[in-house]
Amino acid sequence: MPFKIASVAAIAGAVVLVGATLLHPMRADPADAMAAFGEYAADRAWIATHLAQFLGVALIFVGLHALRRSLVAHAPGAPGAWLADLGLCMALVALAVAAVLQAVDGIALKAAVDHWAAAAEAEKRMAFEAAFAVRQVEIGAASLLQIVFGAAGALFGAALIASPVYPHWLGWVAVATGIGTAVGGVLMAFTGFSATAMNVAMPFNLVLIAWVAAMGILMWRSADQHDGV
Repeated sequence: MPFKIASVAAIAGAVVLVGATLLHPMRADPADAMAAFGEYAADRAWIATHLAQFLGVALIFVGLHALRRSLVAHAPGAPGAWLADLGLCMALVALAVAAVLQAVDGIALKAAVDHWAAAAEAEKRMAFEAAFAVRQVEIGAASLLQIVFGAAGALFGAALIASPVYPHWLGWVAVATGIGTAVGGVLMAFTGFSATAMNVAMPFNLVLIAWVAAMGILMWRSADQHDGV
């Protein structure tokens, strides 16, 4: 039963994360801070959306923890077990960075843009600069999250390739999308929320999240065997 719960967590985490992200305002160019801040200030569900995003990441971590357990239990001395351990370490770092990101983006930035939107005309410039500073912290956290989440995916993918437990092609999907997600994070670190960075990071990130859901389905199908290990 615990393994089935973890399998459901992987699937639910992917669904919650994607669903919450779809509710995120996306009409304004994120590289255009003035336009983006106006859109963010008008969004009443901003904080709830970002808390839901963190919940999705936390549930995904539970699923990855179960994936690591299944890989290690079936081949404790194999290279796949060692790679799964490293993947779980990166996933834990990703969870911590996600918490920082949502604290900055989901709470601090919302307060800053609301203050800017409501400020008197004489105070708007200073309020905008304060919100812009918070934005730079958000970019830093977002770029690191992409890098470490991508690294976790790539490591788990390598573990799958080295293990007989799951189909190897799913391992290659995780390696490719994990590397792509990490590259998007590096581009974000250098260029912020530029079109280039977003066009690289977002598609790879979406496929990596879908991979987590697929692994959750596979783990559910073998849950009885794993709970007996």
